[in-house]
Amino acid sequence: MASTTASRAEPSGWAEGLASFAAFMMIIIGAFGFFEGLAAVIKDQFYVIGPHYAYAIDVTAYGWFHMIWGVIVAGTGFAVLAGRNWARWVGITVLVVNCIAQFFYIPYYPIWAVLIISLNIACIWALTVYNTRDEARYY
Repeated sequence: MASTTASRAEPSGWAEGLASFAAFMMIIIGAFGFFEGLAAVIKDQFYVIGPHYAYAIDVTAYGWFHMIWGVIVAGTGFAVLAGRNWARWVGITVLVVNCIAQFFYIPYYPIWAVLIISLNIACIWALTVYNTRDEARYY
C-alpha cells in the first residue's frame, strides 16, 4: 500500500530566485514610495491634477502616507530577503495595499503609477509561487 502523505521537493532555484527578485523589488518600490511621499510633503504644488477628475486627495496627507508605507514595504522586502516565513504573506498584503495606493496616484503620474502597479503584481506572483523549506516539509 502506498503512503498517503505526499512528499514535496525542495524549492526550485527559480522559486528562490523569484522570491529574491520580489524582495529586492519591494525594497526598491518602498524607497521610491518614500521619495514620492517626501516630494509631496516638501512641495505639495509639485503634483498637479487636472480638473474634473473623479476623486481628489490631499497631497500632503498622501505624501505622509507614502513615506510611512514606503518604509513598511521596504522593511517587508528585507524580511522576505532574510527568509522569514511570515514575511511572504505580509509582503503579499502590503503589495496589494500598495497597488490600491498607486491607483489613487494615477491622476498625478499615470505612467509611473501603472509601472509600480505592474511591479507590485509581479512581486505578488513571485511571492505566491515560492515555498520555503519549512513549508515544503508540511505537504
